[in-house]
Amino acid sequence: MTFNLTVSPDFAPDHIAGWYFFNTWLQRQLGNAVHLELYDSFEQQRQDLRADKLDLIYANPYDASMLVRELGFEAIARPLAQPDETIIACREDADFESVEDLQPGTRVATTSDPDVHTMGMIMLEPADLDSSNISIAQRSNYVLVAKSLLKREADIGFFLKAGYQDLSALIQNQMKVLVTSQISVVHHTLLVGPRMREQIPLLQERLLAMHEDDKGRSVLESLGIEQWESMDRERTEFMIDLIDTLIP
Repeated sequence: MTFNLTVSPDFAPDHIAGWYFFNTWLQRQLGNAVHLELYDSFEQQRQDLRADKLDLIYANPYDASMLVRELGFEAIARPLAQPDETIIACREDADFESVEDLQPGTRVATTSDPDVHTMGMIMLEPADLDSSNISIAQRSNYVLVAKSLLKREADIGFFLKAGYQDLSALIQNQMKVLVTSQISVVHHTLLVGPRMREQIPLLQERLLAMHEDDKGRSVLESLGIEQWESMDRERTEFMIDLIDTLIP
C-alpha cells in the first residue's frame, strides 16, 4: 500500500527539495512506499483531504481542527521551538512606525494562509482597521507579498515569521517590522490519518530520533527544522481551541 504525504501550501519555496528528501527518508524508515503530493492551493488540498486521498500532512494550525475533529487525523510531532507567529511589515521608508499609525484605506498584501491572515487582521484592530476600511490583495507566496511592498502596490504585508525570515537579506533590508505576534503555542504540526494509524509508534520513534544521526540532521536542515518534538492529544486540543477562539 502506498501512503500519501502532503505539506501545507505555505511552506517556503526554498524547502521544496527538503520535502522530497524527507519523503525518501520516510520511506526508508517505514519500509513502505510514500508519495509526496504538493499543492499550490489550500482549497484543493482540503478537497483531497476530505476525499480521503491523503494520509500524512504537515499542516498549518488553522486546518488542525478539521483534520483532528472531522477527519480523524492524529497529531504526532511538531518542530521544536518553532511557533507560528505573524509579522506585519512595511517598506523601510514608510511614514508609519507602528500599527496604530495606519489609517483607513491602508492597502494590505497577504496570502491564502488562513492562520497568518486571521492573526494579521486581529493585529490591525488597535488601528480600528478591518475588512470594511482597508483593501486586501492576495498573493501566492511571501516573496510576492514583499515585492508588492517594494513596488509600492501595498502599504503593509502579512507574513508568517518563518516566511519573512526566509526572505533574502536584500529584501529584508528594504522593509521594517511593525509588529510581531507572541502567541507561542500555535505550530505547524505533522498529523497522521486513519489508514496510517498503525504506523504511528514507529513513525514517532524515528521522527523524535531524526536529529541524532547525520542523514536525519541533513534532511531536517533542508526543511529548516532543528528537531521534532512529540505532540499529544492535550496539546493538540489546546491549540485547536485557541485557533477556534481567534477565528471570527
